Amino acid sequence: MEKLATFAVRRTAVTAAVFILFSAAGLAQYTPASDAPRDDATTSAVHELQGQVRELRALVEQMRSENTQSRAEMQQLRQQLQETRKLLEPFTAASNSPSADAETALPNSSTSAAASQTASSSTHPDLENRVQKLEESTQLLGAKVDEQHQTKLETATKYRARLYGIVLMNAFRNVGGADNLDFPNIAQQPNPGDPSASFGATLRQSEIGLEVFGPTVAGARTSAQVQMDFAGGFPAVGNGVNFGLARLQTASARFDWAHTSVVVGQDSLFVSPLSPTSFASLAVPTFAYAGNLWGWIPQIRVEHRFDLSDQHTFTIQGGILDNLNWEPPSDPYFRMEQAGERSGRPAVGARMAWSQPLFGRPLSIGVAGYYTRQNWSWGRYLDGWAGMTDWQIPLAPRLTLSGEFYRGRAAGGIGAAISRPVVFGGSLGDPFTVIRGLDSAGGWAQLKLEITPKLEMNGSFAQDNAYAIDIRGFAVDANNFGPIIGRNRGQLANFIYHPRSDLVLAAEFRRLLTFPVYSSSSVTNQVNLSVGVLF
Repeated sequence: MEKLATFAVRRTAVTAAVFILFSAAGLAQYTPASDAPRDDATTSAVHELQGQVRELRALVEQMRSENTQSRAEMQQLRQQLQETRKLLEPFTAASNSPSADAETALPNSSTSAAASQTASSSTHPDLENRVQKLEESTQLLGAKVDEQHQTKLETATKYRARLYGIVLMNAFRNVGGADNLDFPNIAQQPNPGDPSASFGATLRQSEIGLEVFGPTVAGARTSAQVQMDFAGGFPAVGNGVNFGLARLQTASARFDWAHTSVVVGQDSLFVSPLSPTSFASLAVPTFAYAGNLWGWIPQIRVEHRFDLSDQHTFTIQGGILDNLNWEPPSDPYFRMEQAGERSGRPAVGARMAWSQPLFGRPLSIGVAGYYTRQNWSWGRYLDGWAGMTDWQIPLAPRLTLSGEFYRGRAAGGIGAAISRPVVFGGSLGDPFTVIRGLDSAGGWAQLKLEITPKLEMNGSFAQDNAYAIDIRGFAVDANNFGPIIGRNRGQLANFIYHPRSDLVLAAEFRRLLTFPVYSSSSVTNQVNLSVGVLF
């Protein structure tokens, strides 16, 4: 406004200067009828007016220079507005870019454009009006994007919901037999007469999730989520392998305070929070039966975070879990209790972790423990446990080492010992059969290299080892529902490319090497190509 006032004063001065200039020119050209010489006072006045004219001409030149600068700033403003509109165009389409990118990109662009508009609009009234209209248009576009983000998914309540997931296609070629064709976990010998190589494709690892943001309760922000895939089996129809059945992965509710969270529902295993990076295996975490403990288990847990400083955080987690033992359901419709549930008490877990940023990425180290008590009928009680550690260590700005290690006994309910908690010395139906908890140790490690912000390379090694001393001379395959595996080893290398935030392309080579206790080892190699669209 101060510059506008200055401009008004200068315009008035210019008008006055023009008037004086014409007056001076007329006075200089006027000659009295008597042809008398001009006196000294008149000559002095003319010189004074000529000086004022020169000053006014200099002022006009300055105004012209400022006007030229204003035009340049206007041109710059138009360019910035065009850039802002380019940023807004993907969001108005609603399907070309995630809403999170819109929330990130829009404020920064609109803020810088508004600042440039404010700086340049004060030099000309017409420019001021144009800038104001541009600001209003930008704000209107931003409001429409926000409105679309808030209302693109309607709920029965007034609270916001977010739909997310991935449409994922995997094309693969296997050499060697496996427990599962599209995402193998255990290598097996091919059936007699079958070829050693196979090829296929699937979309049943696609995932869909829904997150709902609820009200604030007792100072806690509430939210809930449910996530599922289509890897729950196949209908008994022609080409049924293409019609994967929907399967619940996780479903939970959260109460989040500033430093404390309570999670209730079926969620991932919080005592083993990490997994190797791969788009070839989403239906189960990568190397789930080769040292990577996991489970989507009903649980109640509490988390508390201590901010030791601006950079250091210490987290404590503890909770109870459904006491499962990796037993398949005994009935397809009615639920029967498993050995852990027959003990009458839940499994318990706890974890502590320390973290701080390093090279712009989290550096974290955690330790955890798990305990389960099982009742295998006829008074055969067994205690199971596992101790774990996990780490994420940035070695360089683009290089990160991560992994987990565990040591446990009778912890097959969370995937330990190739998901076998115990071995039987005879028939399980015989009340005199001795049951032994299976000791095991395993883990995995991954090295991640971010070649560019859009391209990364991962290399992983994993192994799960069930102690053969607990098996040999005590248990045989015939009494234990299939071959007893002593060791399972996995290796992978993959490239993952994100041409844009909602598109992923990946190529992976995976090798599995499985060692049954009472038969020869088996090798399976898989090449997997993945194309996924995130939403």
